[in-house]
Amino acid sequence: LSQLPGWSVRPDGSIVIATGNDDALGVYRCTPYNSYGTAGESRPTRVLLKDPPTFTVHPKEEYFQEVGRELVIPCAAHGDPPPTITWLKVGSVGKKSSAQVDGNSSLVLRPLIKEQHGVWECTATNRVASVTTATSVHVLGTSPHAVTNVSVLPLLLAANISWEPGFDGGYFQRFSVWYTPLVKHPPRAHHDWMSLSVPAGAQHLLVENLQPDTSYQFSVLAQNKLGSGPFSQIVTSVPRGFPVTTVPPEPPAMTVHVFLSPPRALTANETVRGVLLRWDPPAPSPVALSGYALELRQDKGGWEVLERSIPGTDTQVLVPGLIKDAFYEFRLVAFAGSYISDPSNTVNVSTAGMEVYPSRTQLPELLPQPVLAGVIGGICFLSVAVIFSTMAACIMNRRRAARVRKRRQGRSRAP
Repeated sequence: LSQLPGWSVRPDGSIVIATGNDDALGVYRCTPYNSYGTAGESRPTRVLLKDPPTFTVHPKEEYFQEVGRELVIPCAAHGDPPPTITWLKVGSVGKKSSAQVDGNSSLVLRPLIKEQHGVWECTATNRVASVTTATSVHVLGTSPHAVTNVSVLPLLLAANISWEPGFDGGYFQRFSVWYTPLVKHPPRAHHDWMSLSVPAGAQHLLVENLQPDTSYQFSVLAQNKLGSGPFSQIVTSVPRGFPVTTVPPEPPAMTVHVFLSPPRALTANETVRGVLLRWDPPAPSPVALSGYALELRQDKGGWEVLERSIPGTDTQVLVPGLIKDAFYEFRLVAFAGSYISDPSNTVNVSTAGMEVYPSRTQLPELLPQPVLAGVIGGICFLSVAVIFSTMAACIMNRRRAARVRKRRQGRSRAP
């Protein structure tokens, strides 16, 4: 054994082979002995090498799909003996799943639902070993998911609440902090709680003017254009009060606020690929710039967020897929930590006469195609009805005039 690296014998007589390779193949016998000799060899045992599972098809790291659609995620492996493939959503142990696995070991989510958002693991198992690979499924077009890791830092007559946002469902999401004092009567429902809106882009909020030495419950709610997500877990905390032996400190004479200036000199240029927007960064600020959000509105409608994750290092963005013969307005806001700037100057873009056509993802204000078809059909029907009514009126007037002429002619012929 000394001539084979990684081979050794344990005190109980077992042989240890650190790395299985062709040197380990063969027939083995064990011979026990002591000072009196041996009673003979053991029965022979044969060592065979088998291959652990190896993935031949890996799923991608991430998948993005609209809710209600079908999503198929491939996964395949080989080994000796051939492995079995199983799929499991992380954190769903003991929960019933509507997911299916087809004959090629691919995960089939049909139809895709909000609850299937998360991390899925593909595991290949045979008698030798088990190997696992993971992928993340992002379900778009849903209300937000609940925030996680809610923590409360008790302060003097206040509390600082922080959290980690959940998936936004594919739309810009905002947060609100809900809180209520714990009194002798049973806890109240969320609709009886007090709430505070959180500035856009922030992941923490300072709740002030709380009662000292009183237990408070806190919860965070996320909302997007489709509605509200579930409330987060409820966290209980007790704000600190003034020490009994000291005088309450006087409020500070002034409060320092960080002013974040808006992006500057926003301009728009028409290109063959779309409208190219350029700008200058905001004036220097004590807080590092984290990014921009692009807002637009069409034909004097409401402002909508078109892109909310423009890197802070960028100074231009291309906007493709505008609608022909429409009027657009664009503006930018800047983010720095929990601060958000005022909007930049507004630039106007008219696509009248431009060779641009709608893309698959049109603006939220546009009517869906079925509704638009219904509106056009209604207009056509009203136009046809007006034409027929006009023609009928003309025909009736001509007939009435003919009857009047006949009556006049009959009277003139009478003696």
